[in-house]
Amino acid sequence: MEFFGHVIDGKEIESDSGSTMTSTDPYTREPWAEVALGDRTDADRAVDAARKAFDSGPWPRMGYGERGRILHRLADLIEEHADELGMADTRDMGKPITQSRGNDVPRAASNFRFFADHARLSTADTLPMDTGHHAYTRFEPAGAVAAIAPWNFPLMLETWKIAPALAWGNTVVLKPAEDTPASATILARLALEAGMPPGVLNVVHGYGPDSAGQALTENPSVDRITFTGESGTGRIIAAAGARNLTPVSLELGGKGANVVFADADLDTAVEWSIKAIFTNTGQVCLAGSRIYVQRPVYDAFLRRFTAAADALHIGDPKQTSTEIGPLASQEHHQKVRGYVDSVEAEGGTLVTGGPGDGWTVRPTVVTGLGQESRHAREEIFGPLVVVIPFDTEEEVIALANDSRYGLNAMLFTENLHRAHRVSAALRAGTVWVNCFFIRDLRAPFGGVGDSGIGREGGNFSREFFTEPKAVVMQIRPEEI
Repeated sequence: MEFFGHVIDGKEIESDSGSTMTSTDPYTREPWAEVALGDRTDADRAVDAARKAFDSGPWPRMGYGERGRILHRLADLIEEHADELGMADTRDMGKPITQSRGNDVPRAASNFRFFADHARLSTADTLPMDTGHHAYTRFEPAGAVAAIAPWNFPLMLETWKIAPALAWGNTVVLKPAEDTPASATILARLALEAGMPPGVLNVVHGYGPDSAGQALTENPSVDRITFTGESGTGRIIAAAGARNLTPVSLELGGKGANVVFADADLDTAVEWSIKAIFTNTGQVCLAGSRIYVQRPVYDAFLRRFTAAADALHIGDPKQTSTEIGPLASQEHHQKVRGYVDSVEAEGGTLVTGGPGDGWTVRPTVVTGLGQESRHAREEIFGPLVVVIPFDTEEEVIALANDSRYGLNAMLFTENLHRAHRVSAALRAGTVWVNCFFIRDLRAPFGGVGDSGIGREGGNFSREFFTEPKAVVMQIRPEEI
């Protein structure tokens, strides 16, 4: 089996205790890699390395151009190692290779390029005053950042966190999810090859509670905590950060509403709705897992949508023909199966789908369940979608907003006025109109309610990963 170690202060090392864990391929259900299993000692050592690199190393003191050249070189290396990185995520969590290699790797490279250029090209404020003074702003790096990434988009979401932090001159300790460790170690190896100084990007592996993750969030030397994951864990991390007054950015769960109006282009609505729920086997916080369809087109949409779901190819995620792979772990498979198996007992109809082989669940379409059903309210994080009819615009806005989550929403309509009107009324951090998952890295990304705290992207990432400073100068009224 391959070995993936921690990367601390420029070296790939084993855990201080010598402990290891295995990563299991969800398709073969066999271990494929051995991974260093860190604890508080390893996490503290990584924070110490990041702290030293920030306090006395060259990275925060480089110009934006010099840092940017290294980040662009890292982006080049990510593309050169696309097969290795893509296969690492596929073997770790079962993501189809066409998605990990074809989507996640390019987006990871793009994250580094965008934030390197954004930091270099960003402007600060000049604030002329009428009192014989002049004020301006500076955006200085915050310090050592703890970045805790999820297992569903390992490489892509790791880079979404660390790219802006590094571009603005911070140092980072990255803890990937314990189920998906490989791409983080590979990324840290490539960062060193790109010329990143030791201690600037550190990777420590381990679990969350009573392990490396908890140690990172409790360490008083950490200046920022950024986390993507489950809402309950986000509450724990927010509490840990509060004890040290450490700012946190939390991108948490979702239960995206997908609204299809009667005037929608049904071909467009079906195509994007399939992507919104079945991409990455439904393991997407942005998934459109509750679809509201206006009654005049409900039957037609459901017929086309079900046919498209049935046509998705299920199989080995390492094969390019596969569109639906296994769920990421046995534990997660059991959770999703619980929702699938309870549909009929709770009064719903399984239009298509159900259990598959191994840790697979077939694309599952459910009708007959109302707004109060747990299938329509809880984050399932699998390939199961509930389809519910509605009559009026006012009604569906209320239904869509009737959720403790508010990460994203979608709507499909050819009426320009309705598109603007409903987008404004939906309680969500992102609203997609006639599309899904199209991103502009300048735009704010995050959610409301149980979907998180804060926004990242563009200037929003700058605000979080820097300490904005005001400089006020007196202007002498005359030459002395």
